[in-house]
Amino acid sequence: MGTQRTTPRTTAVGIVAATLVAGGVLGSAQAAEAAPHGIRFVDIAGDGGVTLKANVVTPSGARAGDRHPLLVLPTSWGLPQVQYAAQAQKLADSGYVVVSYNVRGFWQSGGEIEVAGPPDMADASKVIDWALANTPADPRHIGMAGVSYGAGISLLAAAHDKRVRAVAALSGWADLIGSIYSGRTQHVQAGALLDGAGRVTGRQSAELKGIWHDFYTSDLSREQDLIDWGKKRSAGTYVDRLNDSGAAVMLANAWGDTIFPPNQYADFYEKLTGPKRLEMRPGDHATPEITGLLGLPNDVWKDTERWFDRYLRGEDNGIDREPPVQLKPRSTGGYESYPDWKSVAATERKLALGESTTIRANVDSGADAGVVFLSSILDQVAHVPPMASIPLLPRRWAAVWQSGKYPAAQHIRGTAKLHTTVTPTEESGTLVAYLYDVGPLGIGKLVTNAPYTFHGRTPGQPFGLDLELYSTAWDVPAGHRLALVVDTVDPLYIEHNPSGARLTFSSPADDPSYVSIPLREQ
Repeated sequence: MGTQRTTPRTTAVGIVAATLVAGGVLGSAQAAEAAPHGIRFVDIAGDGGVTLKANVVTPSGARAGDRHPLLVLPTSWGLPQVQYAAQAQKLADSGYVVVSYNVRGFWQSGGEIEVAGPPDMADASKVIDWALANTPADPRHIGMAGVSYGAGISLLAAAHDKRVRAVAALSGWADLIGSIYSGRTQHVQAGALLDGAGRVTGRQSAELKGIWHDFYTSDLSREQDLIDWGKKRSAGTYVDRLNDSGAAVMLANAWGDTIFPPNQYADFYEKLTGPKRLEMRPGDHATPEITGLLGLPNDVWKDTERWFDRYLRGEDNGIDREPPVQLKPRSTGGYESYPDWKSVAATERKLALGESTTIRANVDSGADAGVVFLSSILDQVAHVPPMASIPLLPRRWAAVWQSGKYPAAQHIRGTAKLHTTVTPTEESGTLVAYLYDVGPLGIGKLVTNAPYTFHGRTPGQPFGLDLELYSTAWDVPAGHRLALVVDTVDPLYIEHNPSGARLTFSSPADDPSYVSIPLREQ
């Protein structure tokens, strides 16, 4: 965040936001229409008396005095209360009382958008209170689940209300700032999408409007306030509370999530000490769960139900005996199982970045990470990630290093890490690192990327840089190369490069530069 160049909130991004919101609403409405009738619509008094629009589904044929495990489902950002209709009916048919509610500030619920702030935590507890008083819910067996915003609220609610014994957080976040401000770089397309959806479907609080203003204008004097605001809304801040409660936590995310990247979930998973499970699949934000919301077969929702069956109903279905880390690589079809996240990368291989090179800033070299949602969906559906012709990238604006051809396939699993020495000509700047799988014709398929922004550096003075790229699972075929590309402009991010700035990347003898490639056991 600084006073450097920023990317404006364009009309195009606003249109994309509105289109996606409309698509989500349509999908949810179709799900509600497809689900069997049996949903009861109710008003629940949330924190401060705010009305929360909700719906309830109870097991059919329930007799007086029966008690059933309770599932509470907060809605996603910008979606209405019928979002989970198909899954709620399915879960109710399996014996659960399901209460889904529209979070405050959106659609017909009252209040303003608090972005998983304290009022949202209080609302979740109020919904539980209401369910225990008005449905045949069992107070000893309570779970929460949700997609995206609903996932983040579910994790936070479990940390604040010990009645919640199990959570399934799907495509959510555990570190809000580490998601949309990683590497001190604003993820502008992700931010504009959330901002646009909030404006269309909800009522932003004055605090939130101020946060967006500070985010877009890159006001460094407000950076710590932004970080503190995000920490209060991140489950990672309260991981000790979750561990003390012993709640069973299932996390699921997509490799290409452009709103909540996978690294922050993997880091959070490692800190959990209770029953836990981590699932990663191809796709972008919330795309792995979409078919389940429409009532179609879906791996994520199937495992979600199995998770609750085990930890709320006590069913011995074996999910607790399976390896807890389940990964589906982007370039192959089958699932892989690991005992923990650290075991995903059995070995690491360093690609040396030996040649010193200088690039000019302010121009997109042609290497970029695509467009929020669209690019990763193409990767998920058609195995077509963002691509670039590596030989044709202009070296004036892009630094390029390549490996030799690999005689055998390389199974990249986990988090690649860049270590290099940077000498800037200005005190601030932004760079974006990309790792490509390069075929025989020089066409590179994007494996992973990450941005990095610096402020307050002395021009002409070198400094060391360590950057984690976004975690992924990708297979590089035999005969292909890997290429690391670094430039200074990407449409996904706000850049902070003054006009005419240059960056020099070097590899001192006593501190050589490299990118560390995490590999599955070969």
